Amino acid sequence: MAKWFFGKSSKADAGVLPGARMARAGATVAAKLTFDAVTKAYGERPAVDGLSLEIAPGEVVCLLGPSGCGKTTLLRLAVGVERPSGGRILINDREVAGAGRFVQPEDRGVGLMFQDFALFPHLTILENVAFGLRALPREDARREALLILSRVGLERYAEQYPHILSGGQQQRVALARAIVPRPAVMLMDEPFSGLDVQLRDAMQEETLALIRETRATSMIVTHHPEEAMRLGDRIAVMRAGRLVQTGSAEELYRRPAALFVARLFSEINEMEMQVAGGRIATPIGALPAPGLADGTLATLCIRERGISVVPAGGNGKAAHGAPLKGRVRNAKFLGDAVRYEVVAEGFDAPLNVRVAAGEAILKGSEVLLEIDPGQALVFPSHDDKTP
Repeated sequence: MAKWFFGKSSKADAGVLPGARMARAGATVAAKLTFDAVTKAYGERPAVDGLSLEIAPGEVVCLLGPSGCGKTTLLRLAVGVERPSGGRILINDREVAGAGRFVQPEDRGVGLMFQDFALFPHLTILENVAFGLRALPREDARREALLILSRVGLERYAEQYPHILSGGQQQRVALARAIVPRPAVMLMDEPFSGLDVQLRDAMQEETLALIRETRATSMIVTHHPEEAMRLGDRIAVMRAGRLVQTGSAEELYRRPAALFVARLFSEINEMEMQVAGGRIATPIGALPAPGLADGTLATLCIRERGISVVPAGGNGKAAHGAPLKGRVRNAKFLGDAVRYEVVAEGFDAPLNVRVAAGEAILKGSEVLLEIDPGQALVFPSHDDKTP
């Protein structure tokens, strides 16, 4: 492994003064990234199974799914660490992996940011960032590395080593190292998983801002739905090596294609009911069950936040038909929300109701529930419910 040696710079010691304007990251020429029926098998079971996905130039796509669903494998295939068992991967319509072609990672114009940051402990911060610029003359590499360190607010640490940095600072260095070669495609493998909640939010905003500046086409692997909604222009949901659904955050939330997707994006109550005449009879009215045969079971889903609850005897009018009578069996304060467990008329099992924290409704209180039928979701009951 080649090591870069740079002389010490007075700029590196100066740091970033309060109120100083940060340098902007250089823009790249974004590329289209295409997965065409890609398969990757380890033994008999494919980790990625016939997956097709196209990411437009400059688009940020979050790859969302549970651990073991194939997200990281797909990322490794894109960067060239793994070879596909079938299908093709193209960058700007140029095949970089397929049956008769395989382009090495260093020739793909792809940047990669690892989950654990993977900083070299024996290299200074400056040398870590400049590692991907070895094709440049030394002084040019130094200048580019210092510029991007200034952009992430860490120029004053240029001559220090990674062990002195906090987790958030190491994340910034890893991001700077990945982005400084100005890759046409940027791939990130759960880059925020090692950060605490408050720092994670700040780093997500900073990372997204840097990606927008460079205009790199980006694929970010995550298993946090809120993170995917915050960062992605589109979200691609994976399960067991396959794509389940792609779309904007709002599309996936409001129109989930499967029970699995609905459960990812909101807390829901689930109840099984029999289909008759293409509909299911529920306590909130008859609801359509398209594509389901009479006599089969459908799963009715009602979001916890889609139910309003008020003490019985109130003067308010229901916006969606007659309210249901119920009784609070339990209440749990969650900071900005309260989660009630309510025994409601017509339902065999208690409903969980999540509302904004306000005046508490006590355990044992009689209440009225209002549920908008238009917000209810119906899925086949044979849909696998295991995440």
